[in-house]
Amino acid sequence: MTNQYYRSIADLPREELFARGHRMCQGCAAALIMRWLTKAIGKDAIIVNATGCVEVTTTVYPYTAWKHPWIHVAFENAAAVASGVETAIKMLKKKGRIPKDKDIKIVVVAGDGGTYDIGLQALSGMLERYHDVMYVLYDNEAYMNTGIQRSGGTPLYAWTTTTPAGTVWRGERRPKKPITDIVAAHRIPYVATANPAYIVDMMNKFKKGLEIEGPTFIHVFSPCTPGWRIDTAKTIEVSRLAVLTAVWVNYEIENGEFRVTSPVPRRKHVRHYLKLQGRFRHMTEQEIEEFQKYIDKEVERINKLAGKEVIGPVVE
Repeated sequence: MTNQYYRSIADLPREELFARGHRMCQGCAAALIMRWLTKAIGKDAIIVNATGCVEVTTTVYPYTAWKHPWIHVAFENAAAVASGVETAIKMLKKKGRIPKDKDIKIVVVAGDGGTYDIGLQALSGMLERYHDVMYVLYDNEAYMNTGIQRSGGTPLYAWTTTTPAGTVWRGERRPKKPITDIVAAHRIPYVATANPAYIVDMMNKFKKGLEIEGPTFIHVFSPCTPGWRIDTAKTIEVSRLAVLTAVWVNYEIENGEFRVTSPVPRRKHVRHYLKLQGRFRHMTEQEIEEFQKYIDKEVERINKLAGKEVIGPVVE
């Protein structure tokens, strides 16, 4: 594996491999993530895309935004199809149909619905069999493509059409499923979280995930402007506040070693993050403080894993 990682935005690739003219929403974080992901993987890659927001908005017949070989598969089986593609490439190399030294990357792109929930079994199988595939989860925290229904990635108290906010039901009653912990429990060589407000960090994780042999998993924070009820110009601000409040922590687990890649010595209160989003508009001060306590416990857990205080106390 090369040690040549990006140090600044000036180092990032200039070639565009994700075409303009797609139908993704204004301010869609997933559009930004796909643009940078395709830059990171270069030309010699095959992308397997589960049904979801990215799939339906980038391939409106007869057009496509993808400049890579790209395959759309069912909601639940992206990891299984990628496993088959990776195995087929190995066999074609063995038979001499493809040069053995040709490095072809296999990348899965899937949302939270296709990863946390309906695709979890296929994902687990891919990891267990140790296929050389990089799986990229763009997490917009609900089934946005089908009408903003809750998913295993929906956070505590968030409004969705299936977790309404009223006098009895106060949005989502459960915290997010710990998908990165579940993936890391498979003892794969590389698991990471990333955020589009921290482009260099995200790109380096894509690069590392591609270079490491075996299955790798990159979990990317992906605000949805209509589903989260945020201003279309606030996507990156919301993304950055997620890190500054520790609602989202950028970290990586490489061969079992845990490291936070975006330390936050002085943390903001979660209300700075929540107040920008209509999906949390119903929350009372008491509920906001309960949310803060949940985040505080998560921060304790992260600091223990890191072996030091990488996420500091709330100061603002």
